Parts: sequence; structure tokens; C-alpha cells
Amino acid sequence: MRFNEIGQQLRAYRMESGLKAEEISARLGVSRAALYRYEKGEVIKLDTVNRLAELLKISPLTLLGIGVEYYAKPVGYMERIRQIEESSDQILQVFGPTCYLTSSDQYDAILAQIFEENAELQGVDRTLARAASEQLLGVMMARKRMYAARKPSIIGILTVNSIQKFLADGVAGSTVVSERLRNAAREVAAREMELVANLMESEPIGLQLALMANGEPNGPFTLLRSRERATLAINPFPADAAPGTQSGVAMITGAEDAVAAHQRVSEIAWREAVKGAGAAERVRALVSAARG
Repeated sequence: MRFNEIGQQLRAYRMESGLKAEEISARLGVSRAALYRYEKGEVIKLDTVNRLAELLKISPLTLLGIGVEYYAKPVGYMERIRQIEESSDQILQVFGPTCYLTSSDQYDAILAQIFEENAELQGVDRTLARAASEQLLGVMMARKRMYAARKPSIIGILTVNSIQKFLADGVAGSTVVSERLRNAAREVAAREMELVANLMESEPIGLQLALMANGEPNGPFTLLRSRERATLAINPFPADAAPGTQSGVAMITGAEDAVAAHQRVSEIAWREAVKGAGAAERVRALVSAARG
């Protein structure tokens, strides 16, 4: 058993469950420190794995890293992606208006404001909503810090429809906020797309962004590669999804057939994609159209 990976998945599923570490440790009859040691990769008994899986309402095989991982909330998925990114040398993203890891500080700032205002609208649940927002934002910022430190190469194939929706709705477009904040979110989205256009044009080392030439993929996916393995992540949650979003189920797998099939799709999409100055010009035209 790969105890380090079991620990990583345990942490991701614990965060998704919404249960606190002390709640899980109490039900297991172990100390909170012991639970944290499991999450850091300490040897764990199979009986403990079974009891943890029952508490977290997942299959023991999933916790053991056998088969496919499924996540129904953004925070569990984002935490697992953060873990995989720690050892990834290349990240290939298909779909979306932008790549979160290369977004600006203004993106994170407006997202924090949106989550905070939305939490205030939750009434008696506002404390829980605020805690969930802080947890999710903490994971996302940790991903950016890791990217800044390691600088894995990124290939992003963006789509026209997702960019148009991003510009029309703004950052976190599906989250309910005041019109004032929604307008601010639209302006940040426009600036983010200007940044994307600049990156397409300048083509910095280790970062390649292109615009899908025709149509839209069936769904967004990411391929993460390290020297040891390749991982496929199929994600229904946009980077700016609110903590309570349950718009689908994310899937993570290292199955060779799944990785190879999505690799072939991405290679065709990249070969046909609009790149460089041509892509930048089209993105800037979309921004101009959105601003009227």
C-alpha cells in the first residue's frame, strides 16, 4: 500500500465531508494527532482504512487508491489536485476561459469578496458558509504558491464560449451577489482575459495558451504528468465555483486507457488551435465586444 497517497486522499475526502478532524478522530477512537499522522503518510491498518471509508461514505478501495476517485464538492477536488500538482512537471488543461494558476491577485481578491458577501446571505448558516469559503480559498492559494515555487509547464486550450460566458457573467458568475459586486467581477474578468491575450502573444517559457479552433469539448479535463505517472482529472467545477456548488461529480484516475484517450483528444485540439498573436487578437476582440 502507498501510505502517502492514502494519506493524501484521506485529507481530501475529509475536507469534502465537512467533518472536522476531531469529529473523525473521536468516532475512530484515536487522537487528532494520530489522524494527522495518517494524512501525512504514516502506516495505517486495513481495519482503520475500512472504518474511515465508512465514516467518509466512500469505498475502502477508493481510499486505498484502487480505481477512480470521485468528488462531489469543489474543496475535496481542489485539495486532491493541489496534492497531485506538488509532483507534476506538466499540466495540460482543456476547456475554460483561463488557467487559474496563472491568474492575477485581483482574481483571488474579487473571489474572496464574492464568497464573503454570499456567505452573509446565508442567514443562520453564514458562519459555516464563511468557514467553507476560507477553506476553499486557502487550498486555491496554496496551489498558486506551489506553482510559483515549482513552475511546472502549463498548456491551456481555452474555448470561445467559456470566455464569452466569463466576460458576460464575471468571476464566479453563478454565485449570487449584489449588482455592484457583480459589475466589479465583470471588470476583473475582462482584465483577466487581457492578461491571457498578453500571455498568448508573449509566449513565456513553460506557458502555452491557445484558443480551440472549432466547437467545444464534451467537458473540461486536465492531464497532470510527472516522471512517475500521468493523472486524468475530469472536473465539472470551474475554478471560481462557490464551496457549496454541487453541479456534478469530479473524477480523478490514473487508468492508462483513460489518460491515453484524453491525450489523443488534446493533441488534436492543440494541433488545430489558434495560437500566438492570432489567438491574442481574437481574445481581445471578445473583450472589446463584451465592454461594448
